[in-house]
Order: sequence, then C-alpha cells, then structure tokens
Amino acid sequence: MTIEKEQMDALLNSATKAADTLREKAEQGAVISIVSHLDADGLAAAGIIGKSLARLGGSFRIRIDRWMDEKILNELAAEKPALTVFTDLGSGYLDLLKANFSNLPVVILDHHQLVGEPSPNFIQVNPHVHGIDGARDLSGSGAAYLVAKALDKKNEDLACLAVVGALGDLQDKCEQRKLGGVNERIVEDAVNAGYIKIETDLLLFGRETRPIHKALACSTDFFIPGISGEEDKSLAFLTSLKIAPKHKDKWRALRDLSENEKKELFSALADYLASKGFSGNIALNLIGNVYTLIHEEPWTPMRDAREFASLLNATGRMDKPSLGVALCMGDRGPALEQANVVLEEYRRTITKYMNWLTEKPERIQEMNNIYVVHGGKTIDDKVISAISTILSTSLPKPEKPLIAYSIIPQEGVAKISARAPSLPSKAINLGDIMRIAAEKFQGRGGGHDVAAGAQVPIPQIESFLKFADELIGNRLRE
Repeated sequence: MTIEKEQMDALLNSATKAADTLREKAEQGAVISIVSHLDADGLAAAGIIGKSLARLGGSFRIRIDRWMDEKILNELAAEKPALTVFTDLGSGYLDLLKANFSNLPVVILDHHQLVGEPSPNFIQVNPHVHGIDGARDLSGSGAAYLVAKALDKKNEDLACLAVVGALGDLQDKCEQRKLGGVNERIVEDAVNAGYIKIETDLLLFGRETRPIHKALACSTDFFIPGISGEEDKSLAFLTSLKIAPKHKDKWRALRDLSENEKKELFSALADYLASKGFSGNIALNLIGNVYTLIHEEPWTPMRDAREFASLLNATGRMDKPSLGVALCMGDRGPALEQANVVLEEYRRTITKYMNWLTEKPERIQEMNNIYVVHGGKTIDDKVISAISTILSTSLPKPEKPLIAYSIIPQEGVAKISARAPSLPSKAINLGDIMRIAAEKFQGRGGGHDVAAGAQVPIPQIESFLKFADELIGNRLRE
C-alpha cells in the first residue's frame, strides 16, 4: 500500500506530540511507567523507549505482560503513575484503559487495530489512526522508534531495534521477505546511519554463527519435518548433497558456502518439502532480504536482525523478558550469556510441541472453514502464538485460517492465536472476527487482519471455535 504524504505527516505529528509529553515528564523528574508486550516487537519497543529516556536522564520502570485485562489495569492505575507509556499494547483495550486511566496521562505506541474510543487525555501513535496498515507497514517498536527519533535525532541508532521488532512481528511481507511501508523508511534510517547492511540469502538461523547442519536443525521458525531439531539428520542431509560441512578442521557456516552450493541446498530443501506435502511456494520463504546489524559482533545472534528477534522472542516466551529488555538496552555481558541458554531451551520446546502435534493428526482438526490446533494443557500458552505461526505456513489448504489454543487452568481461560497468512489482504479481518467471537462468549479478542488472538473462558472454547468457523465462512462467502 502506498502511504500518502498526509498520512505520514499525521503519524509523525502524533509521534512528536508523544515525544513532547515524555520529555516534559522526564524533565520534571517523574517516574515514567512503561508497559509492553512479551514478544520480540514488544521487548524492542520497551527497550527503545527505555534507552531514549535513559539518554534524557529520565526515571522509568518497565513492566512486561502477555495481555491486558481488568486486573492488570486496576493494578497499574492504583499506583497513580505520573505517565504510563503502553508499547505494542493498548489500542486493542481502549475501553478498559478509558475506565481505569480517564484521569491519568497515557501515551499509547501501538500498531494493533483499535477497539473502543480513547479518552481525550490519551496520546496515541498508531498507524491505523491514519489509515496505515499496522500488520505490514509499521510495528509497535516502529511506533516507539518514531517517538524516540522525535525526542532526539541521535536516537536514529535505535532504528536497528525497530527493524528487529518488525521482523519479529513477521512484517517482512513484501517481495523477497522485504520490509515495506513506514518500516522501509526506518530501515533507510538504519542504513544511512551505518548500522544495517542488506543482502539476499537463505534465511536460516545462524547463517553467520553456526555450522550449516546446526543452522538447518535450528530452523524452528520455519519447521522442516525430520530436519528441524535433528542435528544428525541435518548433517546427513548435507552429506547426501555432497556439501562439505567442514573445511579442514573448521565447521562451515552458511556464509562460507559458494553461490552454487547455496542454490543446490535451496533446491534440495524445496524438493524435500514438496515430498512432505508442502506447497511449492513454501520454500520461497527460505530466501530473501537479510538485515545485518554491522555494529554487533559477527559470532553473536544479534548480528542478524531475524536471529536477534528470535532471541527476544525466546526470552519473552520462556518467562525471562528482563533479559530481552536488557539486550535492547545494550547489555552484551551476562544478559547475552543467559539469553543464549534460554534460546536453546526455547528451540527445544518448540520442536517438542511440533513433534507432539505431528504424532497424532487429530490434534490438528480441519473444520469447514478453519484448522484448529488443540494445544489444550500440553502446549504452554506463552508459545501457542509461535506454534500457530509456524503451522500456518504449512497447511494442506493454505487458504483456510488456523486457530490454535492453549488452556490456562489457574486463570480459567483459553489463550487463542489465529493466523491467515495465505489469504489475500482484506479477504477477512481476523482481528475483527476474534473480537466478535470472543465477546460473544465472555472473552476479549483483537489484533490484525491476518494475525490475531483472544482469551475466552475454558468452558466456552468449543462454542467459540464453532462460532468462529461459521463467522469466517460467512465473511469468505461475502
């Protein structure tokens, strides 16, 4: 979608207004409360605002949550904060925020679809307000970056974090997995400031940092049955292609392969995926734009922006979000060491759940208009969105949306994640569907047109799924 100058100017004006509020509160010595989401985009957004305030000499605290609800917002409002900044959260809960923060200053830096009407005292930086797509053109961390840049042009070095957040939010939907829209302008800031280099290559985790067979085995963001999570089988796969995994006594990384070897590897992976029943277009997801953070050490996972995003996602999903925030704030010591351990655990967890799902076909149910992943109590609710994203790229009928859920017994709710990456833009609006279906069964929902989520009471999950299936069918027929 082409972004008009008037749209961009209006978005930047809202960012300037938010920046003025942050600066004023920081100069007053107020403690600013930052509340963000636990995924890569949310952690990057919190890190951007935290770093910007630290450079101003401001006082702040950061809280990371998996969602908003009445209990959390009551807790936050009861503290009577001088200013609350919601990053990658807020726009989908405007009615709840209005009920709890109507007399308190609030800044919302988000990219999700708006649900409800904001209070007049809310300052909101959200692409949807200006007719810009929040699922493709600007992420939550991107909105945070626009505010940071408005605070001080020196914060352009934080554009890298916004790129990491956008990639973590899977906004690389242009040709060759490129970031577009406002994200593209943020990439330009990072390139012009000398912080990012762009290349085209195979998108395997660890292209610079890991032996080739380990890079293949770590490909859980794109699950390759029989290879993901299986180092010995990955090594055997390479050997069958006569691609030497070592040069002399040193393991070779993807960056060490010749162009012919890369082409042969890509072709073999495409054939292998086809033999497993995947669509011919699926393999194209394995090649595209690589965003290299050239100021990061070559042999660390922060060197590649997508790997950095995976690292942040792992810390958030494995209950260690403080490590992710610390990395975004610049810690490259103990936080990085601990985050690397968490990442390995995260990848083993994802592989375990993917194998569990493929063991019994009935765990992925095909209904009339959707696929349902019955995660139940087995799949942790914090990774259900990652599972739904991976599975949604490899469905037998990619035109059908996928809805995955996990049960959280101690809270009495089911966490739901919905994906429809293969449907044409605007064919249906999953965020709208999740909101309508969840509210019908005493829950809450929202998100983007092709990626959304919800929470509903556990006893209502089957009714919710049936209603969502009917609703999606009706929308598709329309």
